[in-house]
Amino acid sequence: MPNTLVIDASDNVATALEPIAAGTAVRVQAGGGTTEIVVRDDIPYGHKFALAAIANGTPVRKYGANIGNALNDIGLGEHVHIHNVAGARLRGDAATGS
Repeated sequence: MPNTLVIDASDNVATALEPIAAGTAVRVQAGGGTTEIVVRDDIPYGHKFALAAIANGTPVRKYGANIGNALNDIGLGEHVHIHNVAGARLRGDAATGS
């Protein structure tokens, strides 16, 4: 069973289907092919890692949709989460101004 999930060829992140330890080489099926990526950080189950370098301000794409923008440069194989992505949707617990 694969340990990563990529839904759309435009995705620049993969989702871990099990915890992946830093330094692990994983095979990822994306864009019609298979590539091997060495994960640079520990990736918890359900979290994302970069399939390519993502420049500061660039959209982060998952499931074929923009889920936010990189807050800083994110390297190939790095953990992609709230510490380095500004979400595209307002958080449910954020103040609405009303």
